[in-house]
Amino acid sequence: MAQPSAAEERWLEAARDFARRALPACEGPGGPEPPPLEAVLRCLRSAGGGDLPLGYSFISISDLQHQQCMPCCSHLTWSTNEFKEWAHQGQGSLPMQSPLPRTYLILVGYLTDGRQEHDAKLVDGCLYVKDNTGIIPCELLHFELEWLESLFLFPSWSYIPQTDRSAVGYVEILADPVPVNLPKEVCDNIPVTYLASAEPLLTSRIACKKRSKLTVAGELVRLGPLLCIHHKTFFFLFLKCLTSAVWVPVLVQKPNQLAWHHILQLGHRYTITSLSMTSLKKSGQRMFVTSVSSCLLPYCAEQVREQPPDSDLQGESTQSSSLETAEQLSGSLEVGVEEERPRSTKESKIISYVGTVTKILNGQAGLFLLDNKVCLCLAYHQLNFARGLRPGACVELIDVHLLQKPLVSFPFIVLGACLSSTVVLKSFSRLSTPYQPPASSRNLYLQLLFRYNLGMPLYLWLVSLLETFEERFSCFFGRHRLLRSSTHRNPGAAEKFLVPLLQAVVPDRVEARDIYNEILEKIHHCPLQKYLSLNPPCQAPSLSVVCCVAEEKSWEGFSPSQLLSPLEAQHMGTQELNRRLAWSYCTLSAESFQPRLILLGVLRVSSRSSSLQLQDKSSALPCVITHKDGSPFARTALIGSLLQVENYQLVVERFLQTDFPSWEHLANLEHVRGKKNSVYVQFCFEDVQVLHAAEGQIQKGLRSGNSSSLRRKADGSLTSEPETPKAKMLKLEDPKPDTHQDENCQGGQSSAERASCVSRLFVVTQKEGLMLRNYQLRREEDGEGWELQSSFQSTVLWLGRPQLWSHPRETGNLPELEETGCDGEEDLTRQEVLLLFMGKSLRWFPFLHLDGLYRFIVPCCSDLEVFDKLCFPPVPAKSLSRSSCPLCLPVQDTWHLQHETWVSCLTERQLAARSVLTGMDQRISSIPEILHNSFTGSLVSFSGEIVERTLCASLKNEKPFVTVGLRKQKGSLLAADHSLKLSVSAAPDSGVVMDIYIAATYLQHLWGLLPGAKILFQNLERKISRFHNVYCTYIASSCVSIISLPALHLPFPSSPAGEASSPSLVFLSSLQPHLQNLPQARILCHLSCVRTLSLQWVCSLCSSIFKEGRCTQHSPPCPSHTGVRQASAWVLVEDGTGEALVLCKNQHVGAMLGLSLLEWEALQNCVQSRGRVSIQHGEATGTGCVEEPEDLIACYLRNLCRSPLICRPILLDFSLSRKPSKIPQPAPLQLRNFRCGEVEFVSQVGPRPSLLCLNVEEVEQGTLSYLNSERIRRTSSHCQVVATA
Repeated sequence: MAQPSAAEERWLEAARDFARRALPACEGPGGPEPPPLEAVLRCLRSAGGGDLPLGYSFISISDLQHQQCMPCCSHLTWSTNEFKEWAHQGQGSLPMQSPLPRTYLILVGYLTDGRQEHDAKLVDGCLYVKDNTGIIPCELLHFELEWLESLFLFPSWSYIPQTDRSAVGYVEILADPVPVNLPKEVCDNIPVTYLASAEPLLTSRIACKKRSKLTVAGELVRLGPLLCIHHKTFFFLFLKCLTSAVWVPVLVQKPNQLAWHHILQLGHRYTITSLSMTSLKKSGQRMFVTSVSSCLLPYCAEQVREQPPDSDLQGESTQSSSLETAEQLSGSLEVGVEEERPRSTKESKIISYVGTVTKILNGQAGLFLLDNKVCLCLAYHQLNFARGLRPGACVELIDVHLLQKPLVSFPFIVLGACLSSTVVLKSFSRLSTPYQPPASSRNLYLQLLFRYNLGMPLYLWLVSLLETFEERFSCFFGRHRLLRSSTHRNPGAAEKFLVPLLQAVVPDRVEARDIYNEILEKIHHCPLQKYLSLNPPCQAPSLSVVCCVAEEKSWEGFSPSQLLSPLEAQHMGTQELNRRLAWSYCTLSAESFQPRLILLGVLRVSSRSSSLQLQDKSSALPCVITHKDGSPFARTALIGSLLQVENYQLVVERFLQTDFPSWEHLANLEHVRGKKNSVYVQFCFEDVQVLHAAEGQIQKGLRSGNSSSLRRKADGSLTSEPETPKAKMLKLEDPKPDTHQDENCQGGQSSAERASCVSRLFVVTQKEGLMLRNYQLRREEDGEGWELQSSFQSTVLWLGRPQLWSHPRETGNLPELEETGCDGEEDLTRQEVLLLFMGKSLRWFPFLHLDGLYRFIVPCCSDLEVFDKLCFPPVPAKSLSRSSCPLCLPVQDTWHLQHETWVSCLTERQLAARSVLTGMDQRISSIPEILHNSFTGSLVSFSGEIVERTLCASLKNEKPFVTVGLRKQKGSLLAADHSLKLSVSAAPDSGVVMDIYIAATYLQHLWGLLPGAKILFQNLERKISRFHNVYCTYIASSCVSIISLPALHLPFPSSPAGEASSPSLVFLSSLQPHLQNLPQARILCHLSCVRTLSLQWVCSLCSSIFKEGRCTQHSPPCPSHTGVRQASAWVLVEDGTGEALVLCKNQHVGAMLGLSLLEWEALQNCVQSRGRVSIQHGEATGTGCVEEPEDLIACYLRNLCRSPLICRPILLDFSLSRKPSKIPQPAPLQLRNFRCGEVEFVSQVGPRPSLLCLNVEEVEQGTLSYLNSERIRRTSSHCQVVATA
């Protein structure tokens, strides 16, 4: 024999080293076996044609598991071309997937069922490959019982690691293993009982224990899955008689026989020895069961002889036949009952199918896609770790249920495998696709499936909800905590979310699934047999999808003409028209979506937008949260919690950039230059369910360290220090902890001190709005230059002294207030501080509210003077004494704010603190008080309900603070020259209305200003116009808070306020001209005369006179070719108690003149060629109205105004004019003549109030009589009261 080469010698040395580690010699039944290595080498030479595979190396099980991280395959005897052909064929169904990479490794080991490594009770029926270093699961397409505990060489295999690298993978045996030693011999003469004789034994009344054990033979017609119930693994097989249709069930549950499941093949004949009979306790069904000594052998007619059963059992066959007939009869009756069900209930078809796995839809839920068109569901079968079911694998399905469209939103036909189905793996995948094993325990999909005995439609809906839930929030809390089941401990967030939904759609009394009847009954019954197509009752999509769908719904069917009344729009100029279209909104509820939409999100707060947000992996949705009792939302402990909201208002603010010349062009969408929107949600906290409570935010700060991003220089000014960013990851808050140590808190601290924290209690006495202020810091981008900082200020009052805590969790009580209650007020001084929030501390803006008690917590700090060291005077001491101005304290980025309680909620022991707060609270006024002439305050705070909001031009005398800087600020969707006008009433039924103007530059941080919402306005500036009207403006020190949300049944946003209700009927004598903001009212009056009348066409662009189709402005020339018609008139009305001048505009002028719509339209068209027509009539002279006596239209209007037909009774809706008439008013209490028919009266009349016409209605005779009688009745009762007084 030739000497081995150096390479062969090295290879043999490595082989001997492998054998010493992994393949020790063992004792055989006939004495010592030959050395395993020599036998292995002999097999290798035989496989390689006498040569050793020097290009391959041995690998142990341990090395394979720990060193091989990617899927791979090894083919010992294949050439390169053979491997390429094999890999190419595997890519046929999935060409985009890469084939398994080839490795040159030799795998040698023992095939075992795991009984020696584990307790026999824990044997799961799986096969393993083991050596001296470890054990690994394996899958084989062909297996023989004599292979167990034998040493094999595996010529072709693939290793598939798990996607979770912390767990081991498994081995797919691609070709039959080569035995290293000779196989064992099998006995050749077995006495058997054929099934035709054995089947009657199952119905015999003789006790099972009295019968002797049998050996039966038959054809395998059905093979049940491996089941594990109560830590007991078993399976059923069904043998059919070789000469008849009789079949019997056999229960296999002994640990040493579970490997039979890998041998059995449908249609093959087998012999099973030592069977006994048993019955189920619940149903009494009988079956054969294997014993410890039972053997499974392939059936061979030459090796068996028939043995009849005991003679004393033969008499039972008659009864068996009758029982079988009864069962068939009952089965036919059951079928008849089922056919009477409603037609909407579908019955699944039972089919067989062979297909290729093309995608794992959800491994945990047991959903696989076959051939890119059929979904295979194994959840009702048994997942059995789903080894081998990788994309590219071929499976054969026998007796599976075909369900078409079980869930309307599910795109595939479903093949459902029940416990009577058989799933056979026909070939392994040749692709490098991962292995995603389903969880054998704590699988929430399967637990909810079996707990509620769900049908396929509900299960698919459950899977879709749970898939989306896991994808959205596992990055925040981890998959394990989200999907935690209540069977082990407290339920996880997913179960809290899903269980109420399932309980709402599943009947109260759900029948438990009887798996034994499902397997053993001759008439098949299972949850997949009948189904009803399901429309999902609800949905919980990602927040990015929510925003997209909401935006689509808001623009769906949208037309600019919807926002304006045609009667108003036709009189608007270009600027006013496009301004009114620039901002609108749309409100959606959960029922606005089909199916109903549930909002889920992690509550966080953004320091960039200073707003609360709901966040998931996909996006963040700003939110406004209120309490139903009107108290503000301040629960800082909820930051980072997972919330579920079903009752909400999803608001889409729509922003349009348009250049419509006039209202006639509103249908032409070419004038829409841009569309943007902003989406946010608002809801009440009482409608929130907390699915997962957050970790303490302070503990997160402890782990990440603490620092200040604002530092003090020697001169007291502020400067910023650079921050070291950490690895990018999803966070519940915006702040990024600084890696520097705080010079005031961190220096030289021990580990015990790092766990401590310093806190200080305070109460908020004033809060200002968020805006750009002149606190200048260096720019973060380049470190050069200066820029204004977004910030807000709050004046607070310290309560007690700073407290040192050994751990942040101890800061739950209020020792500062309790100590004050014992020692008096000496320890609780009135020390005011102006808190400055900027940078990342802006996240606390939504939580700070008046009269709230809060606590600042400085983690990892033991310096009780940390707050005093950071304070500085806002102005130099020589300019203003420190006693009259509070110190300024910049709030550090890593400080935590914790809301404790409200001043009104303090206990009796803490009431002493209220005396210190006396005089510190902000006065809240009422709207009538502010509107009264005697009110003297300049800064006012009040609450009211928004009745209307309108976008208007900025007030000419208002110059918003730092307007230039705000225009450049990102996120503003409105032009800076716009203002928001809010009409606010004191109460829902009150007509006392005040106008509030907010510049567009402030609107970026204001959410929820919608009609119907009740708002608390703080520190607004009260102003009086030149017409003596009171209004308020939002300034730098102002702030707003949402008290309550609008109702969902409000009229369309563009509807005028008060349109839904009819105004009350009043007398002119009851009007008080000095009263501001009179509510809308109605009078039954007589139109006396028309004082002045003006009809004109003006340019839509510059408001000059528009004549003969063009603008009359010449210097500079106006390019507009569009005119807008306008009309106005002053009329005199009286109701018997007094007179009034009424200003009518536009369409109300035609109604006053008694013209029809066609007549009014023709009259205005005639004015277009003239540009303007004006007349004056009555007792007013010198009012500046220019008449053209020769003009036909003027003559027509003059005659019309003098006609007695105009002087008629009308029903007039009005409000007090905020701009009184410039017509000179008569002196008070003048004598006036009144004529009624031929009788003339003289009476004293007071000054005429100026009214603004809102609507004119003609009065029919019946209505006039009724209103007159009501007026006489009210007048009589009023006179009686006066006479009595």
